[in-house]
Amino acid sequence: MTTFDDAGDRVLEPLRNNSLSVRIFNAASTVGDFSIVWHILGLLYAIGSLQRLQEAIALSIALGVESLVVNQGIKRMFRRERPTASGDHRFDVRTPSTTSFPSGHASSATFAAIILTSYTGWPLVLLWTTIAVIVSLSRVVVRIHHLSDIVGGIATGALLSAPALVVLSAVFA
Repeated sequence: MTTFDDAGDRVLEPLRNNSLSVRIFNAASTVGDFSIVWHILGLLYAIGSLQRLQEAIALSIALGVESLVVNQGIKRMFRRERPTASGDHRFDVRTPSTTSFPSGHASSATFAAIILTSYTGWPLVLLWTTIAVIVSLSRVVVRIHHLSDIVGGIATGALLSAPALVVLSAVFA
């Protein structure tokens, strides 16, 4: 795992030295905290429709459950240390209170992108996926996570979205 994570760090290091990418990834990491970006996108999606508002509320509730499962369940099983305690000095990010594996940002980003895609269909899949990738990668760029934490978070979010989709499809059938 160390070789994979070290290779990821070497590939991403130029982004840590570019002023534009510093701003983008710092912002992405910050708006990924507590799934803020996904709650906002859900509410924006809901504008003008009671049905979509109900879906946005369901997304927020599902993200809360996902966060509990990841942060209070899965992370406690692994207890992996982060690459740095409070991130790279070039970035102004919140110091996390949980362990490193899997990345909660990557898990919630994948989870939300899949749920939003189920609501909106394929025309917006590129938007949801792009935002999810940027938020996920931001955690490696700011050095709060190892690259393997992100891969684990993506897998976790995808796995957790499956039962969530079953429940949501039953609720909105």
